[in-house]
Amino acid sequence: MRQLKAFVKKEFLHVFRDSRTMLILLGIPTVQIILFGFAISTEIRNMDLAVVSVQQDEVIRRLTERIDASEYFTVRKILHSSDNIEKYFRDGSISLAMVFSPGFADEVFSPEGSVVQLITDGSNTNTARAAAAYASGIITMELSSGATAGQAGIQPNIKMLFNPQMRSSYSFVPGVMGLIIILICAMMTSISIVREKESGTMEILLVSPMRPLVIIISKMIPYMVLSIVNYLTILLLSITLLDVPMTGSFWSLTLLSLIYIIVSLALGLLISTKARTQLAAMLGSGMVLMIPVIFLSGLLFPIESMPRIFQIVSYIIPASWYIEGVRKLMIEGLSMSMVAKEFIILSVMAVFLLAISIKNFKLRLK
Repeated sequence: MRQLKAFVKKEFLHVFRDSRTMLILLGIPTVQIILFGFAISTEIRNMDLAVVSVQQDEVIRRLTERIDASEYFTVRKILHSSDNIEKYFRDGSISLAMVFSPGFADEVFSPEGSVVQLITDGSNTNTARAAAAYASGIITMELSSGATAGQAGIQPNIKMLFNPQMRSSYSFVPGVMGLIIILICAMMTSISIVREKESGTMEILLVSPMRPLVIIISKMIPYMVLSIVNYLTILLLSITLLDVPMTGSFWSLTLLSLIYIIVSLALGLLISTKARTQLAAMLGSGMVLMIPVIFLSGLLFPIESMPRIFQIVSYIIPASWYIEGVRKLMIEGLSMSMVAKEFIILSVMAVFLLAISIKNFKLRLK
């Protein structure tokens, strides 16, 4: 029994002294429960909305106030014509538009009811469907709570811009592209460099006439080429098998993807400066990058529905900007100038991460 107690005590001390084991046992579950409890939500919140009505009567005014007071929508624009609706969707001003028919107030309490057109951004199918359902529910509840409760009737007419057939592939293809590229680039680059350090060949290369920067770049170029091939393969399969349209410029999308690939390679290089073994590099690039990309980049869950602190975190995740850029270029067909913000932010990230990674790499080798 004494031997058993001694070995159990030794094992506890071994576990407590190993920071990596403690991180796996306590850190990862803590992060996951926080993400699942607070950040991950299929509900929509604070969605920007436009109300389109020829006449602003009492019924429409009351509905507008009720919708704006909810936690789900924020009324950004009140318009008298739907002529420029698509423009507002393209520049990101709104994500949902409610178009009331000219005689809505008179028709809504008639036996036939009235029609409300709900226009949503179909590039994110799940969010678009949820937004239309929430808006319809709020309108129905507000009308039913009035003096003529039980008599009001509406017929929602849902129109999905950029995705009239409501294909879910329009939504997940940009996210899958962002996830695959960053994981492959970061994981393969970090493992390759750590393998060289483990085998001792990195030191041999460093004593050669080649400059360290040349060595680093030579290690990254093959994975850049392979990542471009991956990107082209995913794009080809998406267009041919999943019927996802390429409505924007192919070259603009390719340039955006190339910048994103450089960011991902820089992340892999940064991980390699911290990891001592290939297993640590694989776990670091896999776990550290996979969880934020899946849950906080907008791949599965709308960023605007997350708490403010997680929205801020999502801004520093490169995949968030890449996925948004792919949706705008590939699905919505926007021009390169309309995606300038995504291009600039990813370019700044690429320069910053490359500079930090190369500096840390040189210090680590010394």
